[in-house]
Amino acid sequence: MMQHNPKPHWLKTRLGGSGRFVQTKDIVRSNRLHTICSSGKCPNIGECWSRGTATFMIGGDICTRSCKFCNTRTGRPLPLDPDEPARVAESIRLMGLRHAVITSVDRDDLPDMGSRHWADTIRAIRQANPQTTIEALIPDFQGRFERVDEVVEAAPEIISHNMETVRRLTPHVRSAARYEVSLAVLRHIACRQVVAKTGIMAGLGETEEEVYELMDDALAAGVSILTIGQYLQPSARNIPVAAYIPPAQFDRYKEAGLGKGFRIVESAPLVRSSYYAEKCLG
Repeated sequence: MMQHNPKPHWLKTRLGGSGRFVQTKDIVRSNRLHTICSSGKCPNIGECWSRGTATFMIGGDICTRSCKFCNTRTGRPLPLDPDEPARVAESIRLMGLRHAVITSVDRDDLPDMGSRHWADTIRAIRQANPQTTIEALIPDFQGRFERVDEVVEAAPEIISHNMETVRRLTPHVRSAARYEVSLAVLRHIACRQVVAKTGIMAGLGETEEEVYELMDDALAAGVSILTIGQYLQPSARNIPVAAYIPPAQFDRYKEAGLGKGFRIVESAPLVRSSYYAEKCLG
């Protein structure tokens, strides 16, 4: 069922209606692109689009997986659009982005799970926007390292793969992804000398001790950047919120993560994996 408990005041945001918001919306729409901002019902869409930033979602808007936390449509995806990389690159140029974040739906229907499309998109962005740094928020590619390497070889500055939740809750929250597979993907990224980043949601029923265990696991895999934000139920078909985590607890997570050795920890109720992502490059 949909969570009907009123959100605490610290989770209330404004949609935004500035000229920059409208401009960003028009660029995305005119280039026929998808963003996780809208498909994921991100609470920060007003703030981010008003700053002229957006997280582009490539590979279409239909995912082959059906994770219980995610609002993205699931089903049989359409064929890949070969012109999409160029349109993403042009949108980034029009927005004047210094740092671009790209994510995708899972494409388990494709022999390469979309890895070549990923590489084509990153290279198109680099060619059109040589001064823009790139963050690739990738799926697990079923743990196939040769597919991860296609993204690595396209040379984004950061490669992120979200673990989403703690070990115990992973089978309940994620439809096909596995905790150990996600760790292995992150370890492989770090071993290839690329900045490795991951993110999790709080409020799914995890304990504080389980979050600290995940931190230790991610650090051992070579992850240097961690994001933690509040899970919000996007629709009635998604898993309900188990708890609204107060800001003070997010502060404790940040302090603990930095103390354990992460280079950067962004931890707050409204933090998302791509929220102020440009800060990760200093």
